Amino acid sequence: TVAEGDAVILYNFRGDRAIEISRAYEEPDFAVFDRSGPDGRPAPSVFFAGMLQYDGDAFVPKQYLVEPPAIDRTISEYLCAEGVTSFAVSETQKFGHVTYFWNGNRSGYIDPSLETYVEIPSDNVQFDTTPAMKVREITDEVIDLLRSGRYRFGRLNFPSGDMVGHTGNLDATVAAMTVIDESMARLMAVIAELDGMLVYTADHGNADIMYTESSDGEIVPKTSHTLSPVPFAIHDGAYQGEYHMAPPPAAGLANVAATVLNLMGYEAPDDYEPSVVTFG
Repeated sequence: TVAEGDAVILYNFRGDRAIEISRAYEEPDFAVFDRSGPDGRPAPSVFFAGMLQYDGDAFVPKQYLVEPPAIDRTISEYLCAEGVTSFAVSETQKFGHVTYFWNGNRSGYIDPSLETYVEIPSDNVQFDTTPAMKVREITDEVIDLLRSGRYRFGRLNFPSGDMVGHTGNLDATVAAMTVIDESMARLMAVIAELDGMLVYTADHGNADIMYTESSDGEIVPKTSHTLSPVPFAIHDGAYQGEYHMAPPPAAGLANVAATVLNLMGYEAPDDYEPSVVTFG
C-alpha cells in the first residue's frame, strides 16, 4: 500500500505506458479514474520519479533518474523543413506509435501548419471479442485524407495483428488479419488511382506464430512477440525500373526513414541508416 510521504520509483523506460501512471501520481487534478482510497481518503502525497523523463515537451515526470536520450533530426523534422504536408492516423492503442515515437519521443506537432494527426478512439474491450478493432475506420479516414489532395506523405498503424495476437486467440487473430487484408486492398486501390506509392512494414511479428511448446512439452497459445523477419514491401503502380531493393546487411526499422526520403525524391542525411533501395 502506498502511504503518505512514500517514494515511488517507476523503472519502466517505455514512454507511452509510463506516461499514464506518471500522470496519475503527479497531476493534482487527475480525473481519469478515482485515486482516493477505499475509505474515501484522498490519494497520498508521494515523491514520484521515473527512470527517464518520458515526455520532454510535457515534462512528464518532473523527477527522473537518467537523462533521456536526445532524438533529433527525425524524418518528420526533415519533411517539415522541406515544406512537405503529412498526416498520421491510428486508433488509441497505436496512436502514440505514429506520433510520439515517430517524432523521437516528443508529443505534439513539429509544424501544425503542415501536419494533421487523427486519433480514432479504441473500444475499451477485450480485443479478441472485436478483432477488427478500428481498422476499417482508420482506412476510411486515410482514404479521405488521401482524396483531399492536401498531403504528400502519410503514415498509419493497423493495430489488430499485434493487439489481437496478444490474446492468443487464433480464430480472432485470423479474423483480425482478414480485415487488414481487405483494408490494404482498399488503400492500394485508392493510392493507385492517385498515382501514389505505398510502403508497408512492421517492427516485429506476433500473429505469425500463435502456438509454442512449453517447457513440459505441451502446446500452448503464444501471446508474445516473435522474432520472425517482417516484410518491407513497396507498391508502386508507376514503377519503371528506376530503383531496386538492395537492403544492407541486418537491415531493420532504422533503415525505413532513409528509404522513404529516397522514394520521395530526397537525399537522406548522412547520419541516417542507409536506404534499402538503390536508384539507377
